[in-house]
Amino acid sequence: MKIHERPEQKFMTLPNLLSAFRLVVAPILLWLAWHGYDDLFLILLAAGFFSDALDGITARLTGQVTEFGAMLDSWADVITYLTIAVSTWWLWPDVVNREIVYVALVIASYLLPAVVGIVKFGSFTSYHTWTVKFAAAAMAFSLYTLFLGGPAWPFRTASFICALAAFEEMAITLLLTQKQSNISSLWSVIRHIYSARSRSNQ
Repeated sequence: MKIHERPEQKFMTLPNLLSAFRLVVAPILLWLAWHGYDDLFLILLAAGFFSDALDGITARLTGQVTEFGAMLDSWADVITYLTIAVSTWWLWPDVVNREIVYVALVIASYLLPAVVGIVKFGSFTSYHTWTVKFAAAAMAFSLYTLFLGGPAWPFRTASFICALAAFEEMAITLLLTQKQSNISSLWSVIRHIYSARSRSNQ
């Protein structure tokens, strides 16, 4: 007997729920920061970072990689980092003001690729390149180092890695002729374009 899935079942997958978790906790993080609960903020933020690490892996392992899931993950990333920017300014204003140039660089690294994607394709891009994944891991580590009283250089280094990832994403958007998701690197796009041109010239 053929089983017909309800439309919502296509969206209520474990990877999508992990991504949606970050959207749900964003206002809670803001509330905790506004009321000065720095320890609880860092604990919940760690849970958000953990869900970010798991959603893509879970999608691949369960065969549930979808355009919607990739888009949801990207939206969750942007909302999370905007939430972090506001929340940390409330909780640690002296640190944020001291590192404001690097904070602005991180925010721009998440917003500019989105703007370029919207301008070219009319919607958000969701490439999830290896550079972006590395930048996210570096940023997560450096935030805890910074706000727990450690040195600033890991955060500053991570901000430049985020900028590099952003430039790669924007370059991918400019090279693509149609919207795509889950692209591993700029090199893979260049290689695909070169292969396509070689075949067309044969």
